[in-house]
Amino acid sequence: MVWAVCGVTAAVLVACGGGSSDNDSDKDDVLTILHINDHHSTLASKTATLQLPVDGKTTAVTVDAAGFPRVTAAIDAIAAQSTHVLKLHAGDAVTGTLYFNRAGADGEADMAMLNTVCFDAYTLGNHEFDKGDTGLKGILDRLKTGRCTTPVLSANVQFGANSALNPSRAPNMVSPSTVVERGGQKIGIVGLTIAQKTKASSSPDKDTLFEDEAVAAQREIDKLQAQGVKRIVLLSHIGYDNDRSIAKKLRGVDVIVGGDSHTLLGPDAMKTIGVGTPGGAYPTNTTDLDGKPVCIVQAWEYSQVVGELKVKFDKDGVVRQCEGTPHVLIGDDFKIAGTAATQTQRASIISSVNAAGFLRITAPSAQAAAVLKPFSDKVASFNVTKVAYAPQELCSRRVPGGEGSSDYSRSSAACNAEGSVSLRGGDIQQLVAQSYLEVANAHYGGADISLQSGGGVRIPLNGEVTAANAIQVLPFGNMLFRLDVTGTEVKGMLEDGLEAVYGAGGSTGPYPYTGGMRFDVNAKATLGSRVSGIEVRDTTTGQWAALDPGKTYRLFVLSFNANGGDGYKTLASVPAARRLDIGVLDADVFFNYIESQPKDASTGLPALKRLSTDLYSTKSFVDAR
Repeated sequence: MVWAVCGVTAAVLVACGGGSSDNDSDKDDVLTILHINDHHSTLASKTATLQLPVDGKTTAVTVDAAGFPRVTAAIDAIAAQSTHVLKLHAGDAVTGTLYFNRAGADGEADMAMLNTVCFDAYTLGNHEFDKGDTGLKGILDRLKTGRCTTPVLSANVQFGANSALNPSRAPNMVSPSTVVERGGQKIGIVGLTIAQKTKASSSPDKDTLFEDEAVAAQREIDKLQAQGVKRIVLLSHIGYDNDRSIAKKLRGVDVIVGGDSHTLLGPDAMKTIGVGTPGGAYPTNTTDLDGKPVCIVQAWEYSQVVGELKVKFDKDGVVRQCEGTPHVLIGDDFKIAGTAATQTQRASIISSVNAAGFLRITAPSAQAAAVLKPFSDKVASFNVTKVAYAPQELCSRRVPGGEGSSDYSRSSAACNAEGSVSLRGGDIQQLVAQSYLEVANAHYGGADISLQSGGGVRIPLNGEVTAANAIQVLPFGNMLFRLDVTGTEVKGMLEDGLEAVYGAGGSTGPYPYTGGMRFDVNAKATLGSRVSGIEVRDTTTGQWAALDPGKTYRLFVLSFNANGGDGYKTLASVPAARRLDIGVLDADVFFNYIESQPKDASTGLPALKRLSTDLYSTKSFVDAR
């Protein structure tokens, strides 16, 4: 076990200040913190692909991984081998998959799964407010009806006078902090919710306010210290960079257990193996305003990691050492090229897993799996439910223009033969882009334009549409981001997409479909001059106006494209200060759009119709062929 000592790595336990302690009274003053964050209703497991040494050769190995029953199992197993354990959830437990609002009442499945762990504290994230204060109270009521007594925390939320969560109506439902005792020592846990982002992109009541995070945190820390609580954990949903910044502003904080930014912390080997690219060390060591040590951790996203942090305090409650492991949860059903690994290969894989140090083979908790099953059954039932009716086929065409086979995506021959798709591209692609824009303006703080690449929309729709059909339209499980982009960057974005189609080695998938924006395309032109006549539609008046290069526009876009996928490098370069992870699933946004449509008279289902011609993003098209 390697300990981080005041920002230095040591192979042995060495006290800050240089000497080892001979005082036996503090040898057991080690706190084990087990934590997760941002699981976003991601309760089921998934297939992961790892690059592992097998018989001396790096090999792609697939394995069932993640899922909340594995989270429960890992926490139980580690807690059973540890003393003085805290179990913490750093927020955004809800919103993001069909488990949130299609498997029962909003958040019912998530709260049931939290109650398989019995967390010692759970802080409110921004997405806890997606259904307003009344919706949040319903979610928390479901948490409170379970077997656990998990305190819900936020020191900087001030519920409005009319809020369902105002203390006069819901006393002790949400508290600024809580105090627990471990090993005879009192530990204060202070909750924080990211302020500006919650107000701007979620749906708290209008008179519910969010105080400056540092001001609220310090006030609560001071209150706890006045009560004789020396050990302070900040359970923070404000993001990794903000955690590092706020630590420097505070006095008395010892540990920050964070969320919101979905940051993977750990060794560089995580990238090599294919888990993800770490954004920092686990733990990240810094200091507070007085120069005292502070340990910062976060546990990535989507029920994939359980963080294990061990913190040693001196007799005055000051951190002496901290170390830990971000346990990436996997199963043991290893496959190579779709075939179960041989016994020899399994031995080699398991050896590689153990050598990595952060991969943890974990069987799902049987008890948690049993709790999850009725919700999984409801999701499966929902998938076969009829959710819409398309009276006319919504053709799928990745790009306008010629009729090469790669331009199509499973539409009927009649649909592909229509002149309209050659002029403007796919109906379903355009409808998806429009759905992002309309739902963003209805529920997620608003947007001026949206982007969907043509290849990300997989099938047409025609006739009765089941939920499974709608998910097949957008099967990749991307989350939505909102980026503040200049008009110049919008032009660059469109040129990026067309270069990825018509440049050297291009493919049809990246072709840009936009909501609230239209343009002319000359595929024969060169990079930088393929797009012209760009217009943006005013979301209030419906009037079209020329793109202003100096104006800032709010872009609703998939996480995949926001991070540079499909060649959209201009979007990848947008700085963090102008990027907001909305954290809602693309398919769920599409469902919200479907449910907002007028009913078809013959079927009683929401009618999905082709958009009017003026809303199609490609106004005119000159084919490269």
